[in-house]
Amino acid sequence: MSSHVVVIATDLRRTTVKVSPGTYLSDVLDEACKKLGLDSNKYLIKHKQKQVDLSIPFRTSGLIAGAKLELVQKSKTPSAVQIALQLPQPEAKEIPGGRLINKFPSDLSIWQVLRQFESGEASAGKNINITARGVAETAGGGSSGAGQLYYETPVLNIMGRELASLADFQKTLSQLGHNSGNVLIRLTFRRTDQTLYEAMEQIGAFFKEEARVKEEEKKDEEKNATSGVEQDEAPNPPADADTPMAEAPSEPVDKPTEAQQQSDALAQATQDATTTSSLQSDSQQTQQETNNSAPKSRFSPVSVFLAPTNSTPAAALVPADEDDFTPTIAHAQLHQARLQESSRNKRLLSDKEIEEREAAEQAKIAAVKSVLIKVRFPDNTSSDWEVGPADTGAFLYQAVRHVMADSEQPFHLVIPGSKTVIKDDDAPQHSLIRAYKLSGRVLVSLVWDDGVPADVRKRPFLKADFAQQGQAIKVPEIPTVEEDQDAPSVVPQVQKAPEKRDGGEGSGKKMPKWLKLGKK
Repeated sequence: MSSHVVVIATDLRRTTVKVSPGTYLSDVLDEACKKLGLDSNKYLIKHKQKQVDLSIPFRTSGLIAGAKLELVQKSKTPSAVQIALQLPQPEAKEIPGGRLINKFPSDLSIWQVLRQFESGEASAGKNINITARGVAETAGGGSSGAGQLYYETPVLNIMGRELASLADFQKTLSQLGHNSGNVLIRLTFRRTDQTLYEAMEQIGAFFKEEARVKEEEKKDEEKNATSGVEQDEAPNPPADADTPMAEAPSEPVDKPTEAQQQSDALAQATQDATTTSSLQSDSQQTQQETNNSAPKSRFSPVSVFLAPTNSTPAAALVPADEDDFTPTIAHAQLHQARLQESSRNKRLLSDKEIEEREAAEQAKIAAVKSVLIKVRFPDNTSSDWEVGPADTGAFLYQAVRHVMADSEQPFHLVIPGSKTVIKDDDAPQHSLIRAYKLSGRVLVSLVWDDGVPADVRKRPFLKADFAQQGQAIKVPEIPTVEEDQDAPSVVPQVQKAPEKRDGGEGSGKKMPKWLKLGKK
């Protein structure tokens, strides 16, 4: 089922782009810029003043059919993106966790990223062949005899998108919609019908042509910039003095620059991107504040927590002291005070007191500016979202679908300890703070609907890029306090009654009546 979105340029021109549920928003940006005659590398997309994540498909973006998207200019300074490359077997055995992780600028091409992972710091000091792999095959498929090396091309899977051609590898991370955050790339290899020698020649020719085109574009930009500067500095140059002065130094100055540019073009095609990364590593540190302040999708969680590795709850592993379960005198006194309070007669509240209590409760709810909601998933992973007074139950459902691996499955959110189910409704009467009276930190459990298949329930709940952001839940250690033996006992001392003396005055004994003397 296809629909469309409307993309508005900075000069208020607009175009309509057809989309399907599986259309990536980066493709929407490319199509819109192509129709408007703009360079897609210089623009981002915003929806209602919020930046849109270009790396996700239209289905999980939260956009509706006919949504109006705005083109905004991208910052010229590239941001840093953390890449995790999942290696196939048997290469993954030599790498801890089977993943290589490193940060790269967003204007680096996929091919340069692969060359970075092949050697250097990004590969943990190990040489890994990714872009020049060959598999031997004998003529006729026999076990011996003459044979040939055939090229194995790398196949990348980035959030469900497959990249396998040289044109795809020439795209930058920014063109694929990854301008910040973490990205997981799954690497596999596919045998081709080309020999290794032919493939290396084709790759070299392809990237030499790409380097030549880029170099010509840079020359044109430099010429336009220098011509503009010369016109500003000397708007009315004298004709007699300009001709000899310009022609004399032109030959010795232009020739070495052209030779240097040609050598740079050849060096860029043959060298890997190690020098590019080293030149930009200094600028990455100064850009951390800019990256952190970059607008993120509101559906992205504040933090992600992994499932506990032990089947026994962490609280059950803490050693308990038997004295902790022994009630003290303070507990008995508190229990007795509560019994006395509950036994007293209480009058019913008046209408004015009821109104005052409701007004105080509404004022308390209105004072809540934000609530941190932790959603616990069926596989015991969890994520935190910070919501405001304007957020409804529909926002929480969209945020959960944003991190789900299979967002098509039905579910509902339940507040533990009660039968309250948060409704997937965007109406104001379903506000998370006002309607459900949430405050502080709240735990919400995700429960599958009855129609969800059993195999879906066993799969990992989170997407791969969010799962790799997960952190283990740290259980705080309870400090042990040694009891002071010299401390006074809390048990009240029972006062002994004064000893009674036998007979005499003040002894406490009464005189018998028969001993009293009668009246005279």
